Amino acid sequence: MAASPYRLECSRLVGICVLLGALWKIQAEQIRYSVPEELEKGSYVGSIAKDLGLEPRELSERGVRIVSRGRTQLFALNPRSGSLVTAGRIDREELCDRSPKCVVSLEILLEDKVKIFGVEVEIIDVNDNAPSFGTEQREIKVAENESPGTRFPLPEAFDPDVGVNSLQGYQLSSNVHFSLDVQSGADGIKYPELVLELALDREEEAVHHLLLTAFDGGDLAHSGTVKIHVTLVDTNDNAPIFTQPEYHVKVPENVPVGYRLLTVKATDPDEGANGEVTYSFRKVRDKMSQLFQLNSLTGDITILGDLDYEDSGFYDIDVEAHDGPGLRARSKVLVTVLDVNDNAPEVTVTSLTSSIQETSSPGTVIALFNVHDSDSGENGLVTCSILDNLPFTLEKIYGNYHRLLTRKTLDREEVSEYNITVTATDHGTPPLSTETHISLKVTDINDNPPAFPHASYSAYIPENNPRGASILSISAQDPDSTENARVTYSLAEDTLHGKPLSSYVSINSDTGVLYALCSFDFEQVRDLELLVTASDSGDPPLSSNVSVSIFVLDQNDNVPEILYPTIPTDGSTGVELAPRSAEPGYLVTKVVAVDRDSGQNAWLSYRLLKASEPGLFAVGLHTGEVRTARALLDRDALKQSLVVAVQDHGQPPLSATVTLTVAVADSIPDILADLGSIRTPADPGDSDLTLYLVVAVAAVSCVFLAFVIVLLALRLRRWHASRLLQASGGGLVGVPASHFVGVDGVRAFLQTYSHEVSLTADSRESHVIFPQPNYADTLISQESCGKSEPLLITQNLLETKADASLHQAPHPS
Repeated sequence: MAASPYRLECSRLVGICVLLGALWKIQAEQIRYSVPEELEKGSYVGSIAKDLGLEPRELSERGVRIVSRGRTQLFALNPRSGSLVTAGRIDREELCDRSPKCVVSLEILLEDKVKIFGVEVEIIDVNDNAPSFGTEQREIKVAENESPGTRFPLPEAFDPDVGVNSLQGYQLSSNVHFSLDVQSGADGIKYPELVLELALDREEEAVHHLLLTAFDGGDLAHSGTVKIHVTLVDTNDNAPIFTQPEYHVKVPENVPVGYRLLTVKATDPDEGANGEVTYSFRKVRDKMSQLFQLNSLTGDITILGDLDYEDSGFYDIDVEAHDGPGLRARSKVLVTVLDVNDNAPEVTVTSLTSSIQETSSPGTVIALFNVHDSDSGENGLVTCSILDNLPFTLEKIYGNYHRLLTRKTLDREEVSEYNITVTATDHGTPPLSTETHISLKVTDINDNPPAFPHASYSAYIPENNPRGASILSISAQDPDSTENARVTYSLAEDTLHGKPLSSYVSINSDTGVLYALCSFDFEQVRDLELLVTASDSGDPPLSSNVSVSIFVLDQNDNVPEILYPTIPTDGSTGVELAPRSAEPGYLVTKVVAVDRDSGQNAWLSYRLLKASEPGLFAVGLHTGEVRTARALLDRDALKQSLVVAVQDHGQPPLSATVTLTVAVADSIPDILADLGSIRTPADPGDSDLTLYLVVAVAAVSCVFLAFVIVLLALRLRRWHASRLLQASGGGLVGVPASHFVGVDGVRAFLQTYSHEVSLTADSRESHVIFPQPNYADTLISQESCGKSEPLLITQNLLETKADASLHQAPHPS
């Protein structure tokens, strides 16, 4: 399939155009190329990578791209070769009409440096259009009496190409009566005219058939033809004449449709049909026929469509007037369209950043945008502005490109998001403006440590608390966001009483609640000093510390502890001595007690809870001193048993009791004599138990019978030995051993008398030591309490049990 002539011509011109484009230089960030029209899509235009000083692979890496303002993109970038190529077929005539020079401007954005390069591409015309007359034939009526030399206008051909490719001339088919003469007008347009060379004779030939050919230049010339029919008529010797050779009119672009632009007028002095003039457009193009309408009878030219100064500011209209026989006259109507401010500025955002770190330095580019106003003059001048209270500024760079920059360092904690309104206002009257809204988020960095609302914290917890009890809730606030604001809590490592603090308390790392890991004892731990650390989750993390004081509150959880009299540990019991001659108020002994609690929980009071002889003894409420309340009588029993209660003042109060045994006698012999009369009732449980054991052993097996006999023999022997001891011991038989067992129980007795008694039974030996008398109201020191000088009677000597003993037992009151 053969290629069209204009495409072959394009191929020949490609080499020339590429060579011309390579000779152009980059000046002031302006790149120029040239390319012939009608090239195939993807045809080479120029090496944009080379002219930008880049390697082809860097185009995509550095974000090089073409930016345009809403028009159809004619060119594209080839990322592999780094060249500028055509994006489709380019028709110069459609793009630039008959302009002598057709230049297409575009911008190249170097996005990583936010830099714009202007590119101008000249579209070179190729001979792709043949001259056209717009009609296939034209009839010319010529009066037969026309004299030689008369000229008749012929239809002009129209070739949309320019330069050498445009219309170059006309040729007329051979004819003896007519010749062709081409006139050139002031505008450079060639007007063909038919010249009568020989006189006509309608009777010889009524119609002459001619062929008019129009041809253009270029390597492959094109031509167009029109058939000319010359019809001879009777004489019409006057052609129409316009009142003006050219009509000039100015009209604003916003005139309504139907507006009468002007009226052209032509006159013909002939009469009848020869003088009737009609009007028509000559060489009218489709675009012009859509905008203007000519009334063929009146000559009124009206607006048929909307005028747009931005589309075209000037129109050159050819009009023609012809009479009935066909004589014609030509004139021009020159229409100047006046611009009005009917276009608001257009803002095209070329590059935009939606978020920025709060530590970004001043001058950081937020957006790059282009501002364009299709109006002209003052109407097309545009000023951009933003609100003054924003930390941003506008900077105009290349052409109509502006940059939005930060004016100072941003702080997300003050403002986390900005809605920036860029207002573009032209200088027309009235001014028109366009608002473009840019949303910018300020991203957070970890620049704020957690902050506690208080410099220190104090908390109180009662002792004996349950494990896991909540003590205190601590909260720290971090004004940052997301992970930078997520706070975790921890305790600083420390020790208390040799144990780590973490064994006493713990803290919830998420909520900051302090928990007790153990049950506190006020008597062991009274307060804790902690250091709580709040750390955020940023990178690097930031932290703050706060001191926490925890005070343990005392509870009444300890019963009074009786220090004196003490319970002997050797199985014996103590006895306090009161002489029968004691006067009222005589100090018998003193009960000493302490309470490990504090405050009112440790305030102690003493009272006599029970006495074998009521009214004989009294106990000091606060001192614990046991004194005689009256004089001792002969009828008062040797052994007096007292129960003293010691109670604290806690809530609820706790108490302890101690049982005192007081021996009443004036002398040692009296004690020894009277002790024989003190019998401890036999315990019936012992004989019953023995009986039960014997019966049980006998019933189980006879094997144990021999063992029982041996056991009985041993007991008989022991009984015999005890009888012998009783015979030697005299008056000590029957005295309960518990009355003399223990160091502390007889301390008052030992201080009163100083005697030494030695008792011997068979080979066994016992003795009683009485120190020198020492009458005092105070207690003996702890050191003297450790002496081993009690009144001792061995268990083998006394078998009977004491019915009254010194003891203490806690009782909650």
